[in-house]
Amino acid sequence: MAEQLDLNLLRVFDALLQDHSVTVAAERLHLSIPATSRALSRLRRAMNDPILVRAGRGMTPTPFALRTAPRVRSLLDEASALISAERDIAAADLQRTFTIRINDGVAATLATTVVEATAALAPGVILRFVTEGTESVEALRDGSVDLDIGAGDGAAPDIRTAPLYRERLVGIVRADSPLGRHRRPTLAQLCRHPHVSASRRGRTRGPLDEVLEAAGLRRQVAAVVPTSAVAALLVSSSRYVGLVPQRLAEQYGPALGIRWFAVPAPLPAVEVRLSWHARLDTDPAQRWLRDTILGAFAKELD
Repeated sequence: MAEQLDLNLLRVFDALLQDHSVTVAAERLHLSIPATSRALSRLRRAMNDPILVRAGRGMTPTPFALRTAPRVRSLLDEASALISAERDIAAADLQRTFTIRINDGVAATLATTVVEATAALAPGVILRFVTEGTESVEALRDGSVDLDIGAGDGAAPDIRTAPLYRERLVGIVRADSPLGRHRRPTLAQLCRHPHVSASRRGRTRGPLDEVLEAAGLRRQVAAVVPTSAVAALLVSSSRYVGLVPQRLAEQYGPALGIRWFAVPAPLPAVEVRLSWHARLDTDPAQRWLRDTILGAFAKELD
């Protein structure tokens, strides 16, 4: 007779895939080690897969387990939302890990605010930040990502979004650069220096190039890096010009030895948004986290 899966077994599966250890998963679930081992045996029979296999001194998930983990996480989230939709939660009692997908250029200035606002109310909550890699909404749908913070538009009907703040791009140069002496250099002056472009997709062109072309000018892009944070590091040790979010330049400019300036061009502002899947609308813990993050940035929208 085939082994039946229930929510308790799925919770064990979820813990095993997070911890890669029967002992640690048992501690997380407040179970004995023998009970967790028996649950793993039942999971292996039910799923017809080893789930975890030995790798040196530790254990590693099988490819099947890695593929299945996001779907199990999603099912557990839905079950939690169904059971506790009408129940208030005490933030101080929360013991949960939330995965937030975020670009490191945004994370450099936003993560501290989010972590401090959360930790002050819920010390048992862990925020796990992961890099974007892709903006696909599938990670929100399958539960591998709880929240997405970035400039995505969330056009899919099952994706909810809320604005956090608006951001503008500014120019940055090393503090001893001749260009750094100008509070507002001209477009022609910008084009006399090599540029570093920040693009996750490896693009050399952006909104600034369209403005330059309209003015009969062209810049030289000497390097392309994946994020604004990397661009700031490169500019701090080179003669390049970079374009980064103003928050990043203000917060880390002095420490990195770079100066920032307004670009004399009508570059579009970027709206940073919080996104999540509709199935988590009523999950109390997720709703609390969203409200906490939005509250921390409420003054930005005034």
